[in-house]
Amino acid sequence: MQKIISYPISILYTFLFLFWLCVFHPIQWLCFNIFGYNAHKKCVAIMNLFLVRSTLVLGTTHSFKGIEKLPKNVPLIIVANHQSLYDIPPIIWFLRGWHPKFISKKELGKGIPSVSYNLRNGGSALIDRKDGKQSLAEIKKCAEFINQNNYSVVIFPEGTRSKTGVPKPFSVNGLKMLYKFAPDAYFAPITINNSWKMTRFGKFPLGLGNKLEFQVHEPLKISEYSFDAIFEKTEAIITQHIKK
Repeated sequence: MQKIISYPISILYTFLFLFWLCVFHPIQWLCFNIFGYNAHKKCVAIMNLFLVRSTLVLGTTHSFKGIEKLPKNVPLIIVANHQSLYDIPPIIWFLRGWHPKFISKKELGKGIPSVSYNLRNGGSALIDRKDGKQSLAEIKKCAEFINQNNYSVVIFPEGTRSKTGVPKPFSVNGLKMLYKFAPDAYFAPITINNSWKMTRFGKFPLGLGNKLEFQVHEPLKISEYSFDAIFEKTEAIITQHIKK
């Protein structure tokens, strides 16, 4: 029954989603090319606020807890499990004070209004999963960028989204590069719950009435851990709090 009801509501939501992406694309361009980085960053944050609020038509609510644990004026490596594309707008909006960048596949760097422009120009790393050398070079560049500017980078080390909420094993390579080339940073583990329910029927229609939960855990200072120790601790913290 929910699937049937969701069709017309999902059409409305999809219209709103695409509408905001198209509206903010030229605004992003103006902000970046005329007013610079800070204006562009604020524009992206506001756009993602509109994207988050648009999910209200689906009966979706968001809970983002533990933000007060995050240190300020230091680089952060935000590590999270990945359940759907609906993980991303809340992170950009609620963590806007930490200037979040993303480790993203290069295919997203073109063809999507607003999203592709931000990924290309906002400091994120666009990696080719078939080219290990290129991927590691891009991640290194991003790590040095956030370390120098006290920004944050978001990485989903599962690699691909979990369609059932059950986490996949974390990949080592990307996290190891961030650990090595952002030595002043903290690992900031975040557990995401219920986002997968948005796409329980596939890309369309969307799930209704879901509460997306984001739990920020205690950050871990890189300088106080070996890579193996911080990797294992981060994965354990995140996965232990995923609801089944």
